[in-house]
Amino acid sequence: MRILIYGLNYAPEVTGVGKYTAEMAELLAAHGHEVRVICAPPYYPQWRVHEGYRAGRYQRETLRGVGVWRAPLWVPAQQGGFKRIVHLASFALSSLPLLARLAAWRPQAVMLIVPTLLCAPGALMLARAVGARSWLHIQDFEVDAAFDLGLLRGGQGSRLGRVALAGERWLLRRFDVVSSISARMVERAIDKGVDASRTVCLPNWVDTRAIFPLPYPGAFRRRLGIPEDNTVVLYAGNMGAKQGIEILADVATALAARPDISFVFCGDGAARRELMARCEPLSNCHVLPVQPSSMLNELLNVADIHVLPQRADAADLVMPSKLTGMLASGRAVLAMARPGTSLFDVVSDHGIVVPPEDSEALAAAIVELAGDPARRAELGRAARRYAKRMLSPQAIFGVLEARLAGLAGEAAEPAGQMQAGPQTAASGAVSAQQSVPRAGKGGSTLPEVEQSDV
Repeated sequence: MRILIYGLNYAPEVTGVGKYTAEMAELLAAHGHEVRVICAPPYYPQWRVHEGYRAGRYQRETLRGVGVWRAPLWVPAQQGGFKRIVHLASFALSSLPLLARLAAWRPQAVMLIVPTLLCAPGALMLARAVGARSWLHIQDFEVDAAFDLGLLRGGQGSRLGRVALAGERWLLRRFDVVSSISARMVERAIDKGVDASRTVCLPNWVDTRAIFPLPYPGAFRRRLGIPEDNTVVLYAGNMGAKQGIEILADVATALAARPDISFVFCGDGAARRELMARCEPLSNCHVLPVQPSSMLNELLNVADIHVLPQRADAADLVMPSKLTGMLASGRAVLAMARPGTSLFDVVSDHGIVVPPEDSEALAAAIVELAGDPARRAELGRAARRYAKRMLSPQAIFGVLEARLAGLAGEAAEPAGQMQAGPQTAASGAVSAQQSVPRAGKGGSTLPEVEQSDV
């Protein structure tokens, strides 16, 4: 099947949406599909175009068997509401010539990755022009987030908000398939007018053979000079507006008198500079830049406790992609989430949840876990089991490929026959069983999968 994947972010970005989009493309290509990608130059999470790429040039390359076309992009030095819109619009406009060029290839399916929804008109026009089916995969409800996080003023009830939400609703209803990364996000798409029969729950996945518990202290602990008997609290991921990173600095400051608790913060983004400034005088903090993907398992294993802060107004809008690695690493997970959100549903059964933006509750939970190694180990085992059972690439890509084949009127291979591509390299004995539907309101759901231990 000829599949065009159209989205802002792609490899060699090692975190966030780009990582998952690249792995999706590679797995589909490894399974015999012809895949091409239209994306921007890599810039995330540093918000600087990576070395070897140019922000203002069209470029073409082949990465792991996938043809990649890159369109120019404006990357603002400082983020803000209006600048963010211009940033996204620059890619939506500059990528239109590439859509026209690849129309001659006549893709059978056009898959748009959101963000950004500004590319939806182009994706729909291309699909209609060549007779392809259209698929919208939502990693982030960016319209809701823009208003709820204050990136756009006036709120959803303002005139601008009503116009933006009406436009979003109009676009969502015109795709043949709409998927998202959690059951509650799929429900939100249905609430926005998408017919439930056209929805799919397609979570982000994790390769449990690449991310796994190490039986020895990680290299980062030695490199940072952290004593072996210290409890290490790790945050590794994007440091942006939705994460509530300032809470981590509050907690580290509150626990500065505890020499047995160390904090490691790794990542990049708009909030990193402020975090570094606040942590500089604290001897219990270490702030690291983004690490190469080859060091990801070592990094995740430095943790005794993974901490996942979250702003209250973002809790319903995103399912943090970093959570999959946290769970797979077999360490205790401590998250901030509200009851009724997907994040709460996942972590409450396999970790500890405290209210969003409550730094005192977060600090108290860290202290409690620091004094209870047995509880940390129990939570880590539960997290690992969940990652292996529910976040298998085989199960998730089986659903993806089956739906794609259905769109093209083709028969799909069983999910268990799918072999992982070179980047995820997840294989092994897999048996698929239907679970209770989780997408809600009639949408497609994933089977529950058991995978043999590593």
